Amino acid sequence: MRRICTVILLCLASLFPSTHLADVGTCGLQSSLALQVLGSGGPIADDSRASSGYVLWVNGRSRVLVDAGGGVFLRFGESGAQFKDLDFVGISHFHTDHSSDISALLKSGYFSTRERPLHLAGPAASGHFPGLDDWLSRMLGSSSGAYAYLNGYLDGSDGMVQLSPTELPGEDVVPIELTHRQDPTLSVHAMPVPHGIVPALAFRIESQNRVVVFGGDQTGTNPAFTGFARNADLLIMHMAIPDNANPVAQKLHATPRAIGEIARSVQPGQLLLSHLMSRSLRTIDESLSSIGQYYKGDMRVAEDLMCLELGPD
Repeated sequence: MRRICTVILLCLASLFPSTHLADVGTCGLQSSLALQVLGSGGPIADDSRASSGYVLWVNGRSRVLVDAGGGVFLRFGESGAQFKDLDFVGISHFHTDHSSDISALLKSGYFSTRERPLHLAGPAASGHFPGLDDWLSRMLGSSSGAYAYLNGYLDGSDGMVQLSPTELPGEDVVPIELTHRQDPTLSVHAMPVPHGIVPALAFRIESQNRVVVFGGDQTGTNPAFTGFARNADLLIMHMAIPDNANPVAQKLHATPRAIGEIARSVQPGQLLLSHLMSRSLRTIDESLSSIGQYYKGDMRVAEDLMCLELGPD
């Protein structure tokens, strides 16, 4: 009977193959710097993609995490990334598709061997949206936090490592001082980007003589962003809407034409398009063609667990 059950399970596995597990633990092994997409989707659960999340591998270790929307917790584990290796977590904004799995990753991290503090950065408060400090308090606070049992992350008690948060004002480019880091060559800067009424950030990471820029959710209408992204070896832009999107959508996200104009000015080594949903995938060919009118360089469409080796070898 046991043999029959095993045969049945193997047959079922062949009917539902995984396209993700084959990539477990392989990103970042061929060069000293690599970007892995943990989530290439958005807020709609209709496309078999996790929401936004990215990990930067430095010398084979998962050193930087940018965003952790729904599903990123699972992809983080599938990628082979380790909580104990993280030096920096950047949260671009507090929409759920960019931040909801942070608490799950913190709980997972409780079981790691990490001892040093973990640096986080996120936007300051604006309107209905809290700033990073208040967001962490609402989530982890000892008296009224939604996950008060993880309160030790706020002060390093109860066997948890202490979070070291940096709340960034929505004004100008800000360098982020990474205390407790192990590699002084890792540099992080952030700048505010327009995303409707939502305070949002873009991040620029420099390491191994390479530059990776996370554009995040933005309209692409801040001219200062092209200077911020200058000399990027990899520019990640979110392409959630088509060129003919309604005015409300265009107040939140960049159109393909706007992305193309940015890429033409920045001239990145590679342009990675992410934050895709079924509705944006339906017009993907038209959107890529629109970008291609302005940017003639290397352009790729993100998939969950995609790995881009950036070198140097």
